Amino acid sequence: MRSHLLNDTTAESYRRSVTEGVERVARKLATTRGPFTGVTPADLAPVVDAVDLDRPLGDPSAALDELESVYLRDAVYFHHPRYLGHLNCPVVIPAVLGEAVLSAVNSSLDTWDQSAGGTLIERKLIDWTAGRIGLGPLADGVFTSGGTQSNLQALLLAREEAGTTDLSKLRIFSSECSHFSVQKSARLLGLGRDAVVSVPVDRNKRMQSVVLAAELEACRAEGLIPMAIVATAGTTDFGSIDPLPEIAALAAEYGAWMHVDAAYGCGLLASRTRRHLLDGIERADSVTVDYHKSFFQPVSSSAVLVRDGATLRHATYHADYLNPRRTLAEQIPNQVDKSLQTTRRFDALKLWMTLRVMGADGVGELFDEVCDLAREGFELLAADPRYDVVVEPQLSTLVYRYVPEAVTSPAEIDRANLHARKALFASGEAVVAGTRVGGRQYLKFTLLNPETTPADIAAVLDLIAGHAEQYLGETLVHAAS
Repeated sequence: MRSHLLNDTTAESYRRSVTEGVERVARKLATTRGPFTGVTPADLAPVVDAVDLDRPLGDPSAALDELESVYLRDAVYFHHPRYLGHLNCPVVIPAVLGEAVLSAVNSSLDTWDQSAGGTLIERKLIDWTAGRIGLGPLADGVFTSGGTQSNLQALLLAREEAGTTDLSKLRIFSSECSHFSVQKSARLLGLGRDAVVSVPVDRNKRMQSVVLAAELEACRAEGLIPMAIVATAGTTDFGSIDPLPEIAALAAEYGAWMHVDAAYGCGLLASRTRRHLLDGIERADSVTVDYHKSFFQPVSSSAVLVRDGATLRHATYHADYLNPRRTLAEQIPNQVDKSLQTTRRFDALKLWMTLRVMGADGVGELFDEVCDLAREGFELLAADPRYDVVVEPQLSTLVYRYVPEAVTSPAEIDRANLHARKALFASGEAVVAGTRVGGRQYLKFTLLNPETTPADIAAVLDLIAGHAEQYLGETLVHAAS
């Protein structure tokens, strides 16, 4: 079994196996004709269940053959131009190269004696990102597994900085369109059920700062503590950006920690034409960025940044076998001192390779392309009498709803839209997401692929309308029979 260990004696075997795997994936990418096959759980589960994990195949080629049937054949391919579903991006090749390197070397980014150069590369990228945000000379941060973890760590720091042991008094303010991880984080941090105050949004789905001000004043009047305000720079459903300057002013006035969840909108940091949409983010106490969304990085690649690196001490624990206190005096850079994780992948290498090959402008151009595409998609939807579109996009998301020409009940329209999404997914021709707006069922395009064209959007809209019309027609037939 030692022949399977990656070392100096097996380097050639490693080269052959990885090369074969890359070639198979490359062929799959080149020949994929749709984002999905339409396979159902009932169809695929028996294929996976039939695999006997206690009977190894012994040969990488045989395992790759099997992988075709249990995974590659039916994977959802985000690189396809008609994948318009969730916040999943096609990935750039330099990042995939970085992924291959980091997986083989297998550095762990918790302590210097496990990562050396990896530690310095991650720190350099944190400094670069903090500089793009404008957080100032004391800024710091650490890579995380994703936006949920980044938001959790930011709110942990906010809780500790609030300076009270009476957690029942702490309140977090976020918009009604903020990510669910805000509520989840509050629960994980031991705050009460009423800890998160949901602030209404305006017609553009942006937090209403006037209402936020009133809620903060009420909080103060009740003797409660405004622990944090979470502003969102790119909501999951609408891509809307909260009014960051106004929120920053209120955070300063009421002594609240300002966190900006820019998991989606962080791509604007690299844009030469849209960076102004993030004006005010430089006043945040902490910021979440997900490079694996709008920086076109493979999952996972995220970070939490803070204005004052000293606040990261709230996540610091010392263990004699890992990061003893003496290492602080010795100025040994142990990233575990800043992280909620211990063992941690060298995900920063993917972004490093991307910037060294493409540059930030290259990333920004890709994100600008999808934002421009969303604008064209909005114009298509606004001009199409079959659809109701919710808001003009700030980023690259469109929320819309098929509305039949003939008058029918809103509930029936809900069912038609839900059916259309499911039928489209089952066909494998395209993938779109869904959400609810004002209690009604809507559909959603999340546009993160520069290869998607307005023609693709128009074609998918025709497919959705066809499925919805078929459903409504069948409903009428059944009602009449």
